[in-house]
Amino acid sequence: QVRLVESGGGLVQVGGSLRLSCAASGLIFSEYAMAWFRQSPGKEYEFVASVGRDGSRTKHADSVNGRFIVSRDNVKSTIYLQMNILRPEDTAVYFCAGVRRVSAGAPAISSREYTNWGQGTQVTVSS
Repeated sequence: QVRLVESGGGLVQVGGSLRLSCAASGLIFSEYAMAWFRQSPGKEYEFVASVGRDGSRTKHADSVNGRFIVSRDNVKSTIYLQMNILRPEDTAVYFCAGVRRVSAGAPAISSREYTNWGQGTQVTVSS
């Protein structure tokens, strides 16, 4: 059974940094494209960043480009989201998601394409 577990969320001041982690188990991690999404109360999932199977291809939402960096470690079966220069509008529950891919193509940005999801971790940015 595929399991994704996020960690690293918390309360941080404006301009601060956090590093989220998502540990995967029950899958061949290197076969999965992975992504981070976030969700605020009453809103739909918002794409944050995604990374292809081997980590060579990444995508970041315009709203976080230059501040957040997604990466993965296939040995540790873990993806990361380094979040810098945090803003109040970054406050949300952050979810990692994965989907098995037969090729190492560009990672998807739509939540509908991801089949496995973690339980989420809260990030709160205070002003």
